[in-house]
Amino acid sequence: MDEIRIAVVGLGSRGVGWMRRLAGTPGYRVVALCDRIAALEAGARAALDAADGVGFTTRYEDVLADGAVDAVALTVRCEEQGALAAQALEAGKHVCAEVPAAHTLEDCWRIVTAAERSGRAYFLAEQTRYWGFVQAWRDLVAQGRLGQITLVEGQYFHYYVEKQHQDPVSGAFYGPDAAALHPEALPTWLQSMPPIHYLPHELSPLLYVLDDRVTEVTAMSTRAPSYAHPELTQPDMQVALMKTEKDAILRLATSFAQPHPHQNYHWYQVLGTAGRVEWRRTGRDLPKLWLADGQMHDLAEVDWRTQRTDAPPEARGSGHGDADHYVAAAFRAAVLEGRPSGFDVYRAVETAAPAILAADSIARGTRLMTVPDFRPGPHRRPGERPAGA
Repeated sequence: MDEIRIAVVGLGSRGVGWMRRLAGTPGYRVVALCDRIAALEAGARAALDAADGVGFTTRYEDVLADGAVDAVALTVRCEEQGALAAQALEAGKHVCAEVPAAHTLEDCWRIVTAAERSGRAYFLAEQTRYWGFVQAWRDLVAQGRLGQITLVEGQYFHYYVEKQHQDPVSGAFYGPDAAALHPEALPTWLQSMPPIHYLPHELSPLLYVLDDRVTEVTAMSTRAPSYAHPELTQPDMQVALMKTEKDAILRLATSFAQPHPHQNYHWYQVLGTAGRVEWRRTGRDLPKLWLADGQMHDLAEVDWRTQRTDAPPEARGSGHGDADHYVAAAFRAAVLEGRPSGFDVYRAVETAAPAILAADSIARGTRLMTVPDFRPGPHRRPGERPAGA
């Protein structure tokens, strides 16, 4: 195989962005489009430079049955997205899936065992782990410059109310104010999903920095509906407290309904016994570093950025701080060359499972939850689930 014949499933703005990136990346050929909303086909085709011969269907089953499709770019946002990924693996397709990997532990296990049985690649399109400052922080931790990591903080605050309702026929989105004028519009994934389920956007880079996994989690939430927008069924804020295998404590928070400065979505901090690093808090701020053995009397500003100094020319302008290129390149290498991605199916579900269990903790009165180990070992064979899972 010298190219990946790929189907793009989900033709919203994110899916069309993926489609453009894949179509413009050597080693990919977009051969099929799929969305349950037929009205989105025209816009997706218009975004392709060469749409001739590219099929379209509203039925996911058609994509899975198509022998001309090697892989699926799963750009949907729904409660079933984990099951959709597992179905593709079970049908013999490689999968590159949008965040989060899944919304249930059942689907996490189904993805893992399907990938093991099929031998197909599963890759989570989580861009933030490829950012330049994330690479720099990982090196500092690996070199022991920060000492024993004790506390890690992260948050994803994305004021994203304009896409909380969608017309199921036209695909048009409406915010809470306009939704009352469009009773045909239905709540989107943002209202059906606990905000904390989107923590993989923060867990992915932080677990990469730490080379670690979460073992325990508990969480709390403000009440639903939203205080900021009572028309929305989701809470304004959810916060998780986690423990890792290497004995670090993580505090992670997520919000979609609470007003917050535009674009300033992510914030991270890593503290250790020998130093700390912190991402910028505003667009006018700079990241910061302090090393206990560096004759430093306070945190010092460092010009770390999302863009990498070692990025190839084709990465520039690819999206998400130049990181979208690395997702497409890593998935291509995994499928065409069988090259380990460094972000395998186990690491992917390790970003989803703690978030799922955080929501379960909230539902159970802030109960402490244990995160399963998804890797095969004495407790289970590859392709099989452990007893009780």
